[in-house]
Amino acid sequence: MTSTLRAIRGATTVDEDTIDDITSRVVTLLTRIMERNGLVEDDVISILFTATDDIVSMFPATAARTMGLGAVPLICARELAIVGSTPHCIRVMLHVTTERPREDIHHVYLEGAQGLRDDLAD
Repeated sequence: MTSTLRAIRGATTVDEDTIDDITSRVVTLLTRIMERNGLVEDDVISILFTATDDIVSMFPATAARTMGLGAVPLICARELAIVGSTPHCIRVMLHVTTERPREDIHHVYLEGAQGLRDDLAD
């Protein structure tokens, strides 16, 4: 089977805007995404993070670096400030190479972000 480029989405929330909480939640989210999709670091092409305006104590990408993703290009951006959106939310999109067909990709939503994509079977 041939590897192809896929995008994997996920999100989590933090209870408090602290370095420890952000680091813990980002590491948990990325670990779960990689485990659920059978990925290793070499499979990851890049990761895009967004964070809501109420997260200011650190870059989510810095948290990802703590788990050894040193060779993976990472970037952070600000999430749109939409009325009624989930607060303290960090979203992620990983670009990966995988042999999995699109329907076997597992997107992961944790903590207060679980309801963001109710349409996903996962």
